[in-house]
Parts: sequence; structure tokens; C-alpha cells
Amino acid sequence: MMRCFLRSKIHMATVTESNLAYEGSITIDKELMDMADILPYEQVMISNMNNGERFETYVIPGKSGSREFCLNGPTARKGVVGDKIIIFAYYYMADEEKMKGSEPIIVKLDNKNNPLK
Repeated sequence: MMRCFLRSKIHMATVTESNLAYEGSITIDKELMDMADILPYEQVMISNMNNGERFETYVIPGKSGSREFCLNGPTARKGVVGDKIIIFAYYYMADEEKMKGSEPIIVKLDNKNNPLK
């Protein structure tokens, strides 16, 4: 049997842009993606702290150091600039692999999307 586990998350990101005229996805600063071990086009779950929306989409890398979190396409309807969001990345593991003390990567951000130490 396969079980789903949290692999990493970006906690309390602030939405910096919303672009309805785009195919879909979320654009995330590439530096922050790397910190959270999230790959380009990887599926993620997003939870909006301001309105309770929870949705899935895929990630597009933004410019490193830009601190951008842009909701694109239909996801632009799930939040607005200034909303606080949490981005979750999951993985599947077979029972026989069992978790061996591995902890998820948690990247906590301040109000300007800078990582907290």
C-alpha cells in the first residue's frame, strides 16, 4: 500500500501578484522553490489563510530573489494580492519503505517573503 506524506511546505507566503490571463499555475521565486525542494511543474496543494480556499496546481519557477508568489489563470480566482498562503508538496511511500525519521522541509517566511532563520 502507498501512503501520502508531507515532503515540504512554504509557510505563510504573501501573494504578490494575480494574473487571470495566464494558462494556470503558481509562479514561485526559484530560490524559495529550491529551499523547499519543489521542482518546476511539480503538483502542489495551496491553502489560502485569508479565505479558506484549498486548491491544487503546478509550480512555475520565477526569478530567483524576486520573492514572488503569483496566482496564474484560474488560481487567480482563489486569492488576491496580500493573501497569506501555504504551499504543500507531498510524496508517496510504500508501507515496506516506512518513514525512517525523515522530517518535512518547512520554509517559513516573513511578511516580505524572506525566509526566517
